[in-house]
Amino acid sequence: MDTLTPVATRIPYHLFTDAEIYRREQEKIFSGPHWNFVALAAELPQPGDFKTTFLGDTPIVVTRDKAGALHAFVNRCAHRGALVCREMRGNKLAHQCVYHQWTYEPSGDLIGVPFRKGINGKGGYDDTFDTAERSLQKLAVSEYRGLIFASADPGVEPLLEYLGPEMTPWIDRLFGGRELVVLGYTRQEVGANWKLYAENVRDPYHASLLHLFHTTFGIYRSSMGGGIIQDATGRHSFLRSFKIGEAAETKDYKDAGLRTYQQGVKLADAAILEARDEFPIPATNAIQQIFPNLLIAQIQNTLMVRQIVPKGPSTYELIFTYFGYADDDDDLRAKRMLQANFVGPAGYISLEDGYATELVQQAVADGNAGSSYIDLGGRTAASDDNLVSEGMLRSFWTYYRGVMDLDDAF
Repeated sequence: MDTLTPVATRIPYHLFTDAEIYRREQEKIFSGPHWNFVALAAELPQPGDFKTTFLGDTPIVVTRDKAGALHAFVNRCAHRGALVCREMRGNKLAHQCVYHQWTYEPSGDLIGVPFRKGINGKGGYDDTFDTAERSLQKLAVSEYRGLIFASADPGVEPLLEYLGPEMTPWIDRLFGGRELVVLGYTRQEVGANWKLYAENVRDPYHASLLHLFHTTFGIYRSSMGGGIIQDATGRHSFLRSFKIGEAAETKDYKDAGLRTYQQGVKLADAAILEARDEFPIPATNAIQQIFPNLLIAQIQNTLMVRQIVPKGPSTYELIFTYFGYADDDDDLRAKRMLQANFVGPAGYISLEDGYATELVQQAVADGNAGSSYIDLGGRTAASDDNLVSEGMLRSFWTYYRGVMDLDDAF
């Protein structure tokens, strides 16, 4: 990030409620020169496989053609605007709109139009009709390590450059060479602005104050070892925590009498806490944020990507995709599945996150003046070697402000 750029530390509350701001986000961020995560390659292993998802709030389809090449297009028929693909996922080598049966290849090219020449010489389209001009709106598609991204901007920078050298090693940590297997999904709709969740996952400070399960059972504490890493632009970041010893981790919580550390609370079955070391760089939590909509997370042995889908100024959806590896043994696969209960709509940890963002949305919904205060750990937007910092929030908002042309607003 340009060191001369003033760091954002006061975030106006109207950014979470303003309909015009939301419209501009769809234009400048989700349809702008950014790569949006849309799928795992493991979700589309075969020719003809497809998945419906979103680019911001625009419905799209990600497909493989018969040669196995990836494509993505806007899920909006070029005839009358209906959804072409209505299933969440499946396998087809032709996609047909149910309304008037216009038919498209996995590339989005139009290949079939009923009654194109009319019936008995009457009606139909004239000779100027060109199927090449009536294809679905195609998107740029790129893949890194089995993560598939799409962009509406044909001039978007190459994906590897977009991710940057600070972020790719941490992607490689989970996606570097092993065959992925999708284990399942959860979806959650939350009554809050999407940026409140983007803040939440960039805020290492809240995790041991909001989540009793995290703190009490030692999965994440702000007193652990770890830190945050920012990329050069400020748009992406990464946090990691690792154990340094029970006594050292719990001292400050005991001294402060914090409610989220409960010494007397025990689990009747502690199997969910049993984890195996499996990566060269250990972590109890490792959470990576790729702007604008991707979270890559490891919590103990459960692995997932989370896609943020904005649904309007005051609603977002979270799509959790859980994965493991083809060479997992039975014990490790069972641990991944059991520990998936940490997250998702009713997760032992994630349950509070959606509600916390809703509490903010409810409090700022009147659109009145006011701003949040994100000075914890200083007023810089740099990497740091501790977990008591709001530096990743400052980076996110500083980058967001520039993209949105709001430099005079905050």
